[in-house]
Amino acid sequence: MMAEHPPLLDTTSIISSEIPLLTSPIVSGDGAQQVILVQVNPGETFTIRREDGQFQCITGPAQVPMMSPNGSVPPIYVPPGYAPQVIEDNGVRRVVVVPQAPEFHPGGHAVIHRPPHPPLPGFLPLPTMIPPPPRHMYSPVTGAGDMATQYIPQYHTSQVYGDVDTLPAHGRSNFRDERSSKTYERLQKKLKDRHGTQKDKLNSPPSSPQKCPSPTSEHNGLTKGQDAAGISTGSTKSKSLGKGKSNSQTDTEVEEKDEETKALEALLSNIAKPVVSDIQARTALLMWSPPSRDTREDTEKNDMPEVYTYEVMISNTGKDGKYKTVYIGEENKVTVNDLRPATDYHAKVQVECNCVKGSPSEAESFTTTSCEPDTPNLPRITNRTTNSLTLQWKASCDNGSKIHSYLLEWDEGKGNGEFCQCYYGQQKQYRITKLSPAMGYTFRLAAKNDMGMSDFSEEVLYHTSGTAPTTPASPLLINAGVTWLSLQWTKPSGTPSDEGISYILEMEDENSGYGFKPKYDGDDLTYTVKNLRRSTKYKFRVIAYNSEGKSSPSETVEYITCPDKPGVPSKPTVKGKIHAQSFKVIWDPPKDNGGAAINTYVVEMSEGLNGNKWDTIYSGAAREHVCDRLNPGSSYRLRVYCVGEGGQSAASDSLLVQTPAVVPGPCQPPRLQGRPRAREIQLRWGPPQADGGSPITCYGLEMFQTETNEHREVYQGSDVECTVGSLLPGRIYNFRLRAANKAGFGPYSEKCEITTAPGPPDQCKPPQVACRSAACAQVSWEVPVSNGADVTEYRLEWGGVEGCMQISYCGPGLNCEVKGLLPATIYYCRVQAVNVAGAGPFSEVVACMTPASVPAVVTSLRGLSEDEVESPHYSPSTCLAISWEAPCDHGSEILGYSIDFGDKQPITVGKDLTYFIEGLQPDTTYRVRIQALNSLGAGPFSHTIKLKTKPLPPDPPRLECAAYSSQTLKLKWGEGTAKALADSIQYHLQMEDKNGRFVSLYRGPCHTYKVQRLSESTSYKFCIQACNEAGEGPLSQEYVFTTPKSVPAALKAPRIERINDHTCEITWEVLQPMKGDPVIYCLQVMVGKDSEFKQIYRGPDWSFRYTGLQLNCEYRFRACAIRQCQEPTGHQDLVGPYSTPVLFISQRTEPPASTNKDTVQTTRTQWSQSDQVCAAVILALFAIFSILIAVIIQYFVIK
Repeated sequence: MMAEHPPLLDTTSIISSEIPLLTSPIVSGDGAQQVILVQVNPGETFTIRREDGQFQCITGPAQVPMMSPNGSVPPIYVPPGYAPQVIEDNGVRRVVVVPQAPEFHPGGHAVIHRPPHPPLPGFLPLPTMIPPPPRHMYSPVTGAGDMATQYIPQYHTSQVYGDVDTLPAHGRSNFRDERSSKTYERLQKKLKDRHGTQKDKLNSPPSSPQKCPSPTSEHNGLTKGQDAAGISTGSTKSKSLGKGKSNSQTDTEVEEKDEETKALEALLSNIAKPVVSDIQARTALLMWSPPSRDTREDTEKNDMPEVYTYEVMISNTGKDGKYKTVYIGEENKVTVNDLRPATDYHAKVQVECNCVKGSPSEAESFTTTSCEPDTPNLPRITNRTTNSLTLQWKASCDNGSKIHSYLLEWDEGKGNGEFCQCYYGQQKQYRITKLSPAMGYTFRLAAKNDMGMSDFSEEVLYHTSGTAPTTPASPLLINAGVTWLSLQWTKPSGTPSDEGISYILEMEDENSGYGFKPKYDGDDLTYTVKNLRRSTKYKFRVIAYNSEGKSSPSETVEYITCPDKPGVPSKPTVKGKIHAQSFKVIWDPPKDNGGAAINTYVVEMSEGLNGNKWDTIYSGAAREHVCDRLNPGSSYRLRVYCVGEGGQSAASDSLLVQTPAVVPGPCQPPRLQGRPRAREIQLRWGPPQADGGSPITCYGLEMFQTETNEHREVYQGSDVECTVGSLLPGRIYNFRLRAANKAGFGPYSEKCEITTAPGPPDQCKPPQVACRSAACAQVSWEVPVSNGADVTEYRLEWGGVEGCMQISYCGPGLNCEVKGLLPATIYYCRVQAVNVAGAGPFSEVVACMTPASVPAVVTSLRGLSEDEVESPHYSPSTCLAISWEAPCDHGSEILGYSIDFGDKQPITVGKDLTYFIEGLQPDTTYRVRIQALNSLGAGPFSHTIKLKTKPLPPDPPRLECAAYSSQTLKLKWGEGTAKALADSIQYHLQMEDKNGRFVSLYRGPCHTYKVQRLSESTSYKFCIQACNEAGEGPLSQEYVFTTPKSVPAALKAPRIERINDHTCEITWEVLQPMKGDPVIYCLQVMVGKDSEFKQIYRGPDWSFRYTGLQLNCEYRFRACAIRQCQEPTGHQDLVGPYSTPVLFISQRTEPPASTNKDTVQTTRTQWSQSDQVCAAVILALFAIFSILIAVIIQYFVIK
């Protein structure tokens, strides 16, 4: 028996988290070391544990052989609610898994013991924490006696059972009811019968119906469980233990399961929607209650489950949107994480118990709160100079609260990782100035809203511009082509990664003699030079440059373009006579060899006229070849191409060669295709049986009448069918056919006799047309030859275009009247006769013209704008310009037009299509219409249009100077009231330039303008004019305004250096003389708690030593520049603004002198920075106020 067992399976794979249901392990009878077979059914999983602690999972169907050192059954894992039983038959023991009785409630799971044996190392107990598996999966019943066993059991902590054996009958009677006992007895009988026959041992179905393990809950140390019967979400059928057998007890169990499933589904669906509390920006607490029981089912309360599995689902796309699961477990509350701030969510809960799911609850809606913004992206650089950097950034997600400011920090170029504030405000860009050249600065960015400050972005390093780049390396060749070379180069060494560098690629062509010329200028590191000559040497070098200058050229390198593929050889020609089986071809080399020698010629041949398969028949250096072993009477096409260093050329034009052939044999007589017609018949034929060794290229069809016996060829061509026309109705015709190939025509076939049928009438004579008026014409015609059948109707076609006519009459009459015609218009007509055999051909086309009439109505009457009028005498205030399109003259030339524009007499004009109506009143509306005139009278009036003259141009206003400075003049004119703005008056301000010409400064509706960038103490001339819709008014008189002299600029904060305890030295910035005027300086000090500054120095020096300092006393120093102007009227001093005050505190000198100096310097720096910040804030507020005033003026005054 052991020899029949399969080899042992490897136990090294890792176990899954499922606990399978095992059936029918087989244990051999005797021996110290025996093989134990564990049968795993399809869809089930067998779980073991190895000696090293690793788990193994074996999926059925399979038989797992295991070694037992002492003959005992090792521990087998079974799900809760089941117990293993050992059945021994003929020395073979099988472990059977049967359900436990529902009324038996021990303190733990029932374990049936045998005498103790040491367990195998591969079957150690499972750990207590195993991840829960997915939900159960059930298969439907596959037959009357078989049930599918594929499912994944629900996770519960399994029990480990030791060696088991069959229990006595009294041991089972304590915990089995009558139905379970009968099921167990049938199971034992089934196993014994199956083992005795030794059939279907490996893939047999399970010994008992598959059951879903029921969840359990512990109360006061006792375990309470449901009935072991399985519960599924669909209707399942229980199978009997014997094949092909069924009984009433099994049917009763199925009905009870269906009722329990429906009751459980109704219970699980009766759950209220969850309650949301503790809502934060990214988390929320969800709580819910278990499903409520129906009061009518209180009698069955003990059978209802008390442990549920809850599935919580949320959606942020609406109540009817897509939900995702965020929690599965037995708790009645859960904290949902990873939510989006300021977002609407909807939550549902669904209950599951014993493999049955209820319907989801109603959705509960909630909204998360706002929070601080997301971390912004790092700022990017938009411009750089040697002493400034301009940064720009994009807004990050505000998370429900609008971002009102950004914080930009930098390390001031120190590179020590310490950051300080660089900018704080609403703008999304900032320019940092007063930086050092070629130096790196590190920045980071944060966003702030009402909820707080976000995290800082990643740090980014940017460099200011520096010196010119170093010499780059020589360019390298990436790839070469016939007319192009692809080159690549690298950045010069020592260049910052973020510095923008451009490159110039220069090329020298020795044949041109012009030296190096630039081919590329840009930022890329690769470039492909195109439009080069093949097999030519070129020299290259590269130059790098930036905003600071250019580098030296790199070393020169030489590269050669590739040779091109050769040109097409000449078309091959036949040399000598063409024989039936051979001929000789020759060809000439190509005119263009591609820049390299040609190595090989290849001749290809294709058989047939349309053959697509080309076979190589020759390859070599010779330029002739003999083609032999050919078929007589066949066509061959030949072509040749050559191969050189540059590649393969294109194939030449093909040469068609036809070997000699004989004429074809006789054809079969032609046969009639369809029924014969009155004037034509259609014939069809087939090729001859013998083609003479050459394809049939032509057929000749000959026709002759029996009465006249005159032969004539009616068709010659390659088609196998022909329509013979121009026949007479009711005639007998004879036809015969012959075929031809390249050798000539073959003999005629036998005769074919065919009789034509009656036909339609002959062509009518041209109809006669008589015009009764400009809109009516009378048409008449004659009866044609009827060809054996009476004419039943006539069809008259009428139209204004010869090739596009329509039927206007259809009937038996011989005349027709056509109405609704246009005057002086040419019309075409033709007539056709119809009988029972069909319609005859149309007659020849007849043309006629209707008489002339008055002109048509004038269209497209419109008024012209000033831009469309080129006349110098045109005034929009007293004139109106109109234009129109010429109407149809209806056969009589238009002599003029009559213009009606009101109560006045209409104006008659000539043939022109434009006219100026003069002598009108300004700002007046006129109604204008027009009609055309010819020799027959006046046509109808056109549509009426309304035109209005413009008012007269305005006079110029008075120009005044409202404010002035050394470089600006603010000019003012007009009243500036709302009434003036309502007139839509535009003003044109002009200023005289250095050449004495007036140039335009401003054109618009405003009444003030500020002229900037002027020179100090200089006179300027201005003039102004007013414009409106009527045009530009006259220029005003010239106004002269003079700018005053400028005061010196504000000095930087003075620097203070401590000399001793009672003396310090103050230095300040030096200014150059201003246009020849000397500059002196004034130094002031404020001591202690004084409220006023006192002057301590005035003169041209840039430093001053101040003595008499008191210890522990505060001193504030400031300086200003004074311009001494030499005026003709006398001396005048222009005092500039004072610098920022600098605080200095005198203290006694201590031994660590460096510490005191650093302290004073730190204090001075802090006060200096504080004053600078204050000045910056004041300047920013003033700028915001100015912008606000400008917006108010623009919106309320100008508009």
